[in-house]
Amino acid sequence: MILDSKIPAGPLAEKWTKHKFNSKLVNPANKRKYDVIVVGTGLAGASAAASLAELGYNVKAFTFHDSPRRAHSIAAQGGINAAKNYQNDGDSIFRLFYDTIKGGDYRAREANVYRLAEVSVKIIDQCVAQGVPFAREYGGLLANRSFGGAQVSRTFYARGQTGQQLLLGAYSALSRQVATGKVRLYPRTEMMDVVMIDGHARGIVTRNLITGAVETHAAHAVLLCTGGYGNVFFLSTNAMGCNVTAAWRAHKRGAYFANPCFTQIHPTCIPVSGDHQSKLTLMSESLRNDGRVWVPATKENAEKLRKGQIKVSDLKEEDRDYFLERKYPSFGNLVPRDVASRNAKYVCDEGRGVNETGEAVFLDFRDAIKRDGKQVIEQKYGNLFDMYKQITGEDPYEVPMMIYPAVHYTMGGLWVDYNLMTTIPGLYSLGEANFSDHGANRLGASALMQGLADGYFVVPYTIGDYLAQTPPKKVDESHPEFAKVAQEVKARINRLLTINGKKTVDHFHKKLGKIMWNHCGMARTAEGLKQAKAEIQELRKEFWADVKVLGTNEELNLSLEKAHRVADFLELGELMVDDALNRDESCGGHFREEYQTPEGEALRDDENFAYVAAWKYMGEGQAEELNKEPLVFENVKLTQRSYK
Repeated sequence: MILDSKIPAGPLAEKWTKHKFNSKLVNPANKRKYDVIVVGTGLAGASAAASLAELGYNVKAFTFHDSPRRAHSIAAQGGINAAKNYQNDGDSIFRLFYDTIKGGDYRAREANVYRLAEVSVKIIDQCVAQGVPFAREYGGLLANRSFGGAQVSRTFYARGQTGQQLLLGAYSALSRQVATGKVRLYPRTEMMDVVMIDGHARGIVTRNLITGAVETHAAHAVLLCTGGYGNVFFLSTNAMGCNVTAAWRAHKRGAYFANPCFTQIHPTCIPVSGDHQSKLTLMSESLRNDGRVWVPATKENAEKLRKGQIKVSDLKEEDRDYFLERKYPSFGNLVPRDVASRNAKYVCDEGRGVNETGEAVFLDFRDAIKRDGKQVIEQKYGNLFDMYKQITGEDPYEVPMMIYPAVHYTMGGLWVDYNLMTTIPGLYSLGEANFSDHGANRLGASALMQGLADGYFVVPYTIGDYLAQTPPKKVDESHPEFAKVAQEVKARINRLLTINGKKTVDHFHKKLGKIMWNHCGMARTAEGLKQAKAEIQELRKEFWADVKVLGTNEELNLSLEKAHRVADFLELGELMVDDALNRDESCGGHFREEYQTPEGEALRDDENFAYVAAWKYMGEGQAEELNKEPLVFENVKLTQRSYK
């Protein structure tokens, strides 16, 4: 299959405007005849459902949470990027576009990224109109701060809870449409499969998480807004419920999966404390605006710190190595996440880590508090400091935070064209669930931007072009394909419940997570990836032979929910390894140790790997087929990334 990205012709700055004009429209009276399913109610899903209902479409919105407000979008604390140039410091749409392309190590589509930068300016106006309480300067204008990979201040924020406030804005818009009857909300309902009729997505099969009832829902188009798959690593900054199931079931029905190995490791997380943990806690990247990252300059002092023989306050300025500021003077502590994470790993591997495990570095606010005063720092980051103190028992106003990289975001996802449609006609993917905007590394504060851009400003236009060519005849759940897929879902549920093995679902998830982190995490090698592939295949066989799923289907059954998700993670994990093994280069968050510069930076191979790797499912037990979408750069020059 030739991957047609449907990128419009013409100059970069005119593509989106021309594309909107050239797209077919559905007139307002006809919009009432079309049904659209939206799976997921985070920022991408809630904004899409609200916008489509506002336009007049009939929308069904599904979430496995009890309320859309619990979507994991709330965890994006630090801010949202937009090229408003309120600080008059040289920002522009093109600069945001360039920073995003460069930050993603030149592995994203130019056209999609430029559109993202272009609509970013509208997102802020939309959210202010909804009442989102962005921070403001003394005179009342919206405030900005900096994030990694940029030398301008373009990040709008609401203290350390930006995602939560933006989600409340989208939720209010969604609730209004629920009240008008244009959106029907299905909480505590999980999508189990996609239903296709004549090659087009025409509905989904779901499981009611309270009663276990397997149900079918028909529509003219389906939107997957189901987030990322970082929980394949077990320990990540994602909420425990985050999963890949909706995207993976779509993949097995024919939707290509793109760049699955592109995983972002966030440098600013509270370090692992033991095997008892079920997730990790993210400390916002915004903290690197004022916090300075350092470790002891010598292994001896680091060892003394770990043993409690000396205190942090005993180390003089000359005993400290501010390694990011030393290596990257132009960007300092605000280098992109992949660069900051790798360098934290390097100094810890040298034996200069600072907590008991030796896997942590300091994030120190001593100088910022001296410079600006405690009250100013409290206004900016107070809730984050409180959270850190509650978790660790240490007061970051008095002693430096300790941080270490952890799995955070997945740049890979379902392949989509410029219209956000997957390789299945009528099936769209928005937000983190698709691959489209971030290349091999997402810049901080761009996740919220992409989710809202896709939901508020992209899919409301592009879905019309598809529906205008789709007869408005009602799609009926009585079609035999719905019963067939529902039966397949029930058979899968029954299979899991009747294995009756000896090991818990979490046992398998933890084992998979360790394999993925050790061999397909912050650093990868061909040898390690081959070992991981063999181990995952063995683990999957063991799972289907010896997993113990408690309870029955006809009840609230967390064990069964997890079993479905872990079964999908076991298959996804192998594809991630295959993708990492295929890509014989380093780029962004994909760091193959065989391919690095003398300074330890990622070494790309643009001649052979400047493409999107889109994988096609070929059937149970079959190797997936690699399809390539070449990446063409007409507006930026491919260069070795430098933040020095």
